[in-house]
Amino acid sequence: MVEKIIILDFGSQYTQLIARRIREMNTYCEILPYNKFPHNDEGIIGVILSGSPYSVNDPQALQIELTNIRGKYPLLGICYGAQYLAHVNGGRVASSNTREYGKAQLMWRDEADPLMKDVRNESIVWMSHGDSIVETPACFKNVGSTADVKNAAYRIEGEQTWGVQFHPEVVHSEDGATLLKNFVVGICGSSQAWTPASYIDTTVAALREQLGDDKVVLALSGGVDSTVAAVLLNKAIGSNLTCIFVDNGLLRYKEFETVLANYGNMGLNVIGVDAKEHFYRELAGVTDPEKKRKIIGKGFIDIFDQEAQKLKDVKWLAQGTIYPDVIESLSITGMVIKSHHNVGGLPEKMNLKLVEPLRLLFKDEVRRVGRELGISQSLIGRHPFPGPGLAVRILGDITEEKVRILQEADHYFIQGLIDNDLYDKVWQAGAILTPIRSVGVMGDERTYESVVALRAVNSVDGMTATYSHLPHEFLAKVSNEIINKVRGVNRVVYDISSKPPATIEWE
Repeated sequence: MVEKIIILDFGSQYTQLIARRIREMNTYCEILPYNKFPHNDEGIIGVILSGSPYSVNDPQALQIELTNIRGKYPLLGICYGAQYLAHVNGGRVASSNTREYGKAQLMWRDEADPLMKDVRNESIVWMSHGDSIVETPACFKNVGSTADVKNAAYRIEGEQTWGVQFHPEVVHSEDGATLLKNFVVGICGSSQAWTPASYIDTTVAALREQLGDDKVVLALSGGVDSTVAAVLLNKAIGSNLTCIFVDNGLLRYKEFETVLANYGNMGLNVIGVDAKEHFYRELAGVTDPEKKRKIIGKGFIDIFDQEAQKLKDVKWLAQGTIYPDVIESLSITGMVIKSHHNVGGLPEKMNLKLVEPLRLLFKDEVRRVGRELGISQSLIGRHPFPGPGLAVRILGDITEEKVRILQEADHYFIQGLIDNDLYDKVWQAGAILTPIRSVGVMGDERTYESVVALRAVNSVDGMTATYSHLPHEFLAKVSNEIINKVRGVNRVVYDISSKPPATIEWE
């Protein structure tokens, strides 16, 4: 039985961050919509109520029945969660005269409280609320305040229920990790046994039970998620797994050959499919980014289906779906926002059942599991790469010649990052082939050739990103190398836009 913390999501922008902090304590947790508390409570050791964009006084404020939670499990309300607990117990929550957004100093009111163990007096906490608890019910005991918010932290006497009006999960809260550990480990009693090794053991055992002697097909992309999923499945079912790696002509420089060689060395059963001509033909003359994506998605489904149909008795389709995909596919009301199936449409088209061995993991956890499985750092440490490949890094229509130019330019950029020990300091990098042509001079001749843009960003999850401050000397060197070695390029620029307002990819 796996111990777990349940996080009930009221729509806060920080909910995933709470989960990440708890996972960092080697404790498993699940994010669920606020009104979807599980009927099967096996393994639950504690519950957290998240923040919310709503005020508890709004007519549309999200409501939850706590009868089966309070008193049965340790409970922590964060921001809206704390205000909601006060509100439903007869306290008063009102719009603050002084709204708190940003840093504040937390002062003890009861340093002996178990939630406050080792939390320093006057440590910085991160506030983000317009309402405050201005009156608490009689059973609420104040355990922490700030200069402007008296009831910044409290405990309900006679039960293991706490509330904090700040956000301990964000990095700006100096002792936030300590406070969360006090709750998860000290109060809820987590044994902190959820590790990459334990995940592998339990997942492999579960896959063997789920799949039995059935055969499984998996679409490999060469990326981190599909690679780790493949190795986990291979560990569980061996030769009953067949992987298909499709070259759509939009991969990086010599990636098809390199990835196939890597997978072969790992003992995976991989079928490589050279489908470049099919994709180039379908994409000819298409300039609209969304149309390009749809053509590539449909083409992949068609090619993958053709190859999979050649296999006998396949019953399962494996995908590298990860936890953020699962979370984002549901709103807090449980309605589907968007599908995150990596190869949408295939399970229905092929009449296959779906198996997703990574659906409980965040990206950084996938990497840790991969390292525990012994997968090389060259695969585990790879930068994210867009599903449509270089098609969204070639602005305008796709031709084989444009792909060649971009593949070579991108190769010199990425290899330069590796050679100069910069690759692991960047979250994602790549080259973009712009539709701009510029005048240049090479030797004594005038040229009129393409402009390549280099893009490198730092990020945690891709939701926001800042451009990487690469050394000017490095940029000058790699620019010179691209212009000298890539036929058809005479100018290189560096993109210093952040997300938002820009995006990481150009299309």
